[in-house]
Parts: sequence; structure tokens; C-alpha cells
Amino acid sequence: MRDAAADAVVPDTKDWTWTLERPCPECGFEAGAVIAPQVAEQVLSLTAPWRGVLDRPDAARRPRPDVWSPLEYACHVRDVCRVFEGRVRQMLAEDGARFANWDQDEAAVSGRYGEQDPSVVADELVEAAVATCRTFEAVDGDAWQRRGLRSNGSEFTVLTLGQYMLHDLAHHLVDVGVVPTAAGR
Repeated sequence: MRDAAADAVVPDTKDWTWTLERPCPECGFEAGAVIAPQVAEQVLSLTAPWRGVLDRPDAARRPRPDVWSPLEYACHVRDVCRVFEGRVRQMLAEDGARFANWDQDEAAVSGRYGEQDPSVVADELVEAAVATCRTFEAVDGDAWQRRGLRSNGSEFTVLTLGQYMLHDLAHHLVDVGVVPTAAGR
């Protein structure tokens, strides 16, 4: 039986909004360089490699007890797509949308990311990415400037929310050893 305390991943408490202003030194992605018409296509580009990652025989194995496995990262990326797609829809429907808090670390624990079936997660990730892509494809004109607030007070436009999300997608590919090919690189 695994010792849950020994296998605990330290929660990420960093505020990553700075990635909208400068390239990420860890993954090299430059979110602010992505323009509105690129967001939708980049969602698909930055999620496409995950099926191959999840086909790895060791996809469910953590490289270290305190680092997520590729499977856990894939579950997170799937959920990032779902959460951000919902936030964009909310921003388009509500003036000054306020996002419910999403605790990604709690989601990983309660969703039992490490116990999910990699092939199911691969399919779910594709579905979530396609839905997110379609939502961004439907944004046009001034709608890119609609605003929303994260629970910690960080303000986003639809465009900056998309850019922020794309950094997350690119960064987690690097976390599992894949070099992303996308705008912003």
C-alpha cells in the first residue's frame, strides 16, 4: 500500500499571471505573443501530444514521489480545458464575470488522477480540447476584450485568459518531456 503522505505533491501556490508579460524561463512559452486568431488552433496543437504521452507504458508512474505522473498531468490538462472553456463561456454571457475558485490540487486528489485509465483520459482530453477550441473559435471582435475576475482578484480578458491557459498547456508538455510546437515558442 502506498503512503499517501510520502506521495504528496507539494501544492503549486505560485501566481503564474506574470507569464502574460514575459516568456516562461522553465518552458520557453511566450503567452503574450499569441494573438486572438491563434488561440483556438493552439489549444488543439498543445493538447495533441497527450495521446502519445498516455500510451507510454509508464504513464501512471511518478518520476519522483513528489512529482505528478504523466497520467496525473494529463488529467490536469483535461480539467484545465474544461474549466477555462467554462470560464470563457461565462465571460461571454456575463458582464464582469467572477470565476468560482478552482483548487487544482484538490481536484487532483478528489478526482484520483493517478488511478484513472490512460486511454479514457486521452479520449476525455481530446473532447475537452475540441470543446475549448470551438468556444474560442466563436469569439470575435470586441468579445476578446470582455473581462472576468479569478477568485484571487486577477483580472483577465477573454484573450489573456486564453493566453494564460495556453501557457499552462505548453508548460505541462515540457513537464512530461515533450517540446511543444506552437505560437508563443
